Amino acid sequence: MPEDARVSVLGVPAEEPRLNGEPAQPERRPPASARRLKIIRPPHFSLLTVVTGLRTLYRYSDLLYTLSIFRLNVRYKQSVLGWAWAAIQPSALMAIYTFIFAHVTKVQTGGAPYPIFVFAALLPWIFFSSSITNSVQGLVAYPGLLTKMYFPREIIPLSYLAAGFIDFLIASVILAGLMVHYRVALTWNVLWVIPILAFLSAFTAAISLLFSAIHVRFRDVGLAMPFVLQIWMFATPVVYSLAAVPARYRTLYLLDPTAGLIENFRRVAIYGQPPNFSMLAFSAVLSMASLTVAYAYFKTAETAMADVI
Repeated sequence: MPEDARVSVLGVPAEEPRLNGEPAQPERRPPASARRLKIIRPPHFSLLTVVTGLRTLYRYSDLLYTLSIFRLNVRYKQSVLGWAWAAIQPSALMAIYTFIFAHVTKVQTGGAPYPIFVFAALLPWIFFSSSITNSVQGLVAYPGLLTKMYFPREIIPLSYLAAGFIDFLIASVILAGLMVHYRVALTWNVLWVIPILAFLSAFTAAISLLFSAIHVRFRDVGLAMPFVLQIWMFATPVVYSLAAVPARYRTLYLLDPTAGLIENFRRVAIYGQPPNFSMLAFSAVLSMASLTVAYAYFKTAETAMADVI
């Protein structure tokens, strides 16, 4: 009897299995050389990595929206004042800085009342600083998400940025009230606030992505970031104007994109003047370049995050 013959329990050769009266054909598999194989390699630090990452991020945009709403709900959960805290923080800082820089010492404001002068700069600065502080800690706060399921990791820090922007919009109501109180008239130049905020958001995302990725490996970043941001605020025209910076240091001073963006925000919002276009263009280019580099680095470091977190 051939070696490959089928034998029943009684030792009698078994019949071949039949399908619709015909002998069943053995399953045929394509040779290994004919199969399409997809090899997944770590992304390289390149522009292609950025483009591919943005496409994937777009497909997960619903998750970004859901996590952003989740951030807001968790932040103000079981809070008596709730969303009012988004306006209380800049209002309290405005009161403190007004007492110091309008009564204890004098700061040039270009004729604007100091409360509205400082509040117009505190709004974008608090959006910038709070978004970075929260997003840097975001990845290490949810290790279960990183190790058990796949999604673009940048969604976590970006969700903090989106939640911070909602806080910015809430606090803007106080700025509108101050403008009414001090009779500051709006002009069409206020529309420049839109691109200024867009570039500020881009630079905020760049810092958030860069340092949140580094923080996964080196937890010193999260400890140092609040202190760095405190120093950074006094190196930015928030409590004083750009005119107070000596002219010989101003070129070096404006290498920080937040300096040009915040100064232009105050310029178009409360002074009704067009922005300084050279300053705005330089800040815009630097912000977008920073975001591209930071996003490429983040996607490169993303592959090892689940292993080291």
